[in-house]
Amino acid sequence: MTRLKTTSLIAFISFSLLSWFGVSADHHGGASLLTIEEVMTGNHRSPQNIARNEFRHPIETLEFFGLTPDMTLIEIGPSGAWYTEILAPYMRDHGRYYGAHFSPNSGNDFQRRSLENFEAMLAGDAELYGKAIVRHLLPPNETAIGPQEGADMALTFRNVHNWMGLGLDQEFFATFYAALKPGGILGVVEHRAPDSATFQEMIDSGYVSEAHVKQVALAAGFETVAASEINANANDTKDHPEGVWTLPPSYRMGETDRAKYTSIGESDRMTLKFRKPL
Repeated sequence: MTRLKTTSLIAFISFSLLSWFGVSADHHGGASLLTIEEVMTGNHRSPQNIARNEFRHPIETLEFFGLTPDMTLIEIGPSGAWYTEILAPYMRDHGRYYGAHFSPNSGNDFQRRSLENFEAMLAGDAELYGKAIVRHLLPPNETAIGPQEGADMALTFRNVHNWMGLGLDQEFFATFYAALKPGGILGVVEHRAPDSATFQEMIDSGYVSEAHVKQVALAAGFETVAASEINANANDTKDHPEGVWTLPPSYRMGETDRAKYTSIGESDRMTLKFRKPL
């Protein structure tokens, strides 16, 4: 009888421990134990943002760059946080996520509001975003976007044309170089112009040539690793009245020819992978 009670007690304790660990693992792991595919369609994302997955190919893009959840990652210029909703939860438990956002010292009202909205989003869901670290990026004065030479990867999505408009694209790339470890990866996705486009045409249209991005990256010290057509769109003629902002999701033309621009989809984009030499 004693042996039976002892066996039953051991079985009960074992079951209880397994149950406790199972619940704890599910709770603690959260989004970071999910695949990128599961995170990108999670309930924390709006239907509008989920719909963008079709055009932005986050699974293929992040696999191309080589992202793993145990890295130290800097997302450069997260702005409206479309990729942050994927990256911060994915990195939460095993890696480290830095969001290098606009500076509160910016003289641009839009930039300050965008930063405030970003910080409010992170604060509004501590379970998903509580471990995310916000840094401010405003070269040449504010460039501490992560641990000095401590990041495994820095990623930027559709931002280069903005830095060109400020006349600071070279300073931005130099900042990324300083933040990455030797061997660290810089991933760039940007609206793609023909290589024949002039500097001013690129600023005005929002489309940037691959040749220009490579030139700036190489001048900062990076070496080119690879290019991908993951985010290419052959339907994009790149000659729209309001530049790249004519297309979704901006629709700067309003209802004018909206069906036409919807059928084109989002812009044709380059996807470039650079490395800081060892």
